[in-house]
Amino acid sequence: MTAPPFPAVPHPISAEVRLAYVLRHFRMAYEAVPDVSIGYADLQPQVEVADAAGLFFSAQQPYPPAPTQRQWLGRTIPFFFDPEPQKPLLELLPGGRALVHADIISGAFYLLSGWQEYFSEERDQHGRFPYSASVQHRYGFVPVPVVNYYFDVLKTAVEHVTGQPLPPRRWENGAAWAAFITHDIDNLYSAWKAPAKAALRQGRLLRFGRQLWRHLTSPDAWDNLQLVQKTVASYGAKSTFFFLPEHRKAANGTPNADYKLRKVWPEAAAAIQDAEVGLHAGLGTATHGGKLKTDWLKIPIPCSGIRFHYLGWEPRITPTLLSMNNFTYDSTLGFAEHFGFRNSYCRPFYPFNFNADPFIVNPPQMRLYTLPSEAPAFFTLGPKNSIQTSKFLEIPLNVMDATLHHPRYLQLAPQEILPALMPMFQEMERFGGVCTVLWHNENFDPANENTGPRQFAEIMEYLRSRNVAFVNGQEICEQMG
Repeated sequence: MTAPPFPAVPHPISAEVRLAYVLRHFRMAYEAVPDVSIGYADLQPQVEVADAAGLFFSAQQPYPPAPTQRQWLGRTIPFFFDPEPQKPLLELLPGGRALVHADIISGAFYLLSGWQEYFSEERDQHGRFPYSASVQHRYGFVPVPVVNYYFDVLKTAVEHVTGQPLPPRRWENGAAWAAFITHDIDNLYSAWKAPAKAALRQGRLLRFGRQLWRHLTSPDAWDNLQLVQKTVASYGAKSTFFFLPEHRKAANGTPNADYKLRKVWPEAAAAIQDAEVGLHAGLGTATHGGKLKTDWLKIPIPCSGIRFHYLGWEPRITPTLLSMNNFTYDSTLGFAEHFGFRNSYCRPFYPFNFNADPFIVNPPQMRLYTLPSEAPAFFTLGPKNSIQTSKFLEIPLNVMDATLHHPRYLQLAPQEILPALMPMFQEMERFGGVCTVLWHNENFDPANENTGPRQFAEIMEYLRSRNVAFVNGQEICEQMG
């Protein structure tokens, strides 16, 4: 499947816009960032970054030249737009100046904005940008939050020129990092189907009959929302339930929900108590504003968070739809095929909307400062400067149960799951990130021994042991505000 055509030919993304977008997120990542000038040469900012993107952001190529590999914080990190790798990455100069010899502004913008997805024609059978087409796959860094490493270089430079420490922002109760535990409610009544079909294929009619009888006379093992809520609460955590209002299959036969939301809502609401509720928007809604609005109106209570079914996302359309409909946050952006960081960043961020006016400023009282267009780019990072091109916050998806064992994905053995995830968790803790976990209610069924209750418990016990702050989506939005 190929991507839909560009809605319009986007304007070139200027150095001023790249600086403003990246530095806004840099300021969101650290406490009390002092006024400091950061930019490219000629105007002699305090922190000077190499201008190495050339005409890349004036064209529509999805991939830049291969990155160089440099050491930072004890590990090897890919640096895009790095023309002189023989020079030190960072030079701390006397007189309150610093030089960064790789264009980490352009590199951060490229990754954080999702440039590769917008300009690539690659899409999988579900219309998604595939992991196999990504630079994260090509250069092997999907579990590494590369943009956070770029920010750490910038932080070191800012601390040098200002003489002030720049600690990362902390979460609820002073926690170094946070966890967002979520559940997509796709199925409530289908636990019996797979074993019944297997029995029928094997000609074991007695076993098939037992499965059918159990289905007709007993509650389904996946009708377990109260169990999910209580299990998560036992760790001192909070659940967010994304309900899928569309019951009908998609045009290509791909299933949506196996339940009708309004019919099951009274029982579901009692089961989840006061847990946060979000919209799990049905197939096709990521590219169709009318379908998206219809799904949203079917949620029985007010909600402003969303995750698309099958992680549907079309970068040329979806950010505009979410901004137009005033969603507060989305939590779709993760690769189905691999855990990690789709935008190479471990904190929530505002997605770049290539089709919007790049100088939309929010809140209204904030002011964007740029030099005249004929001058080299320069940005003064102070409390009154901001830029935003999407109105909603993206809370990236890092761990999905299906990714870990699905035959088309990683196929990890049960005992391999936590060890595989721990290095990524450690990166999040280092940079004050948010770990978003998606564990479907059907995988709280004890019959699942691969990505079931035991594997979920191991992840939760690890998170709790590291003093993570368990938060829901609305709390993340409030703390990022």
